[in-house]
Amino acid sequence: MDVALFLKAALIGLSIAAPVGPVGLLCIQRTIAHGPRIGFASGLGAATADATYGAIGAFGLATVTNYFVTLTTPLALFGALFLGWMGIKLLRAAPPAGAASAANGVFAGKAFVSVFILTLANPMTILSFIAVFAAIAGPAANAPSAARIMVLGVFCGSAFWWLLLACGVATVRHKIGPGTMTLINRIGGCILLGFAGWQLVRIAG
Repeated sequence: MDVALFLKAALIGLSIAAPVGPVGLLCIQRTIAHGPRIGFASGLGAATADATYGAIGAFGLATVTNYFVTLTTPLALFGALFLGWMGIKLLRAAPPAGAASAANGVFAGKAFVSVFILTLANPMTILSFIAVFAAIAGPAANAPSAARIMVLGVFCGSAFWWLLLACGVATVRHKIGPGTMTLINRIGGCILLGFAGWQLVRIAG
């Protein structure tokens, strides 16, 4: 395996995941409310979506790429509405009753799927990956072996970030009481609604 190419792709995956946005906010909130397992599962949903779009770009699936690009506006609208729905849920969420809620309140699979869908609602990510992969792989960008390494690297880099974030937030989780958790939920819900509104304005513009 081309270790240098893998590390370059992993760094790209890490840099894509690291900026704090709706997904980062959800990962932090879910880690605080339900534990690192749920927070990390949420992050893995984003990492898998990035890897999916990365695979489409890396393997040169032009027809699929063009199809998703034509769906840019509908997917962006869906993403905004989905963000708004999640924001409202967060505003109305009650603080977890105790540690058992980590196992019973929210399932890792549900957390994974919700963030996977949210991240897939940004089809322009494909074009970003096409440009980046072509730059880091050079003439070998279209080779199947290089494509596999790059997609794996992006996934591992992104997943590593979410693991670090979930574990880091989990270290302070026990210090947060129900009142503070309620405040975090309210602030998080407002921020998600703000992201949703901003995306709708962009679509309308």
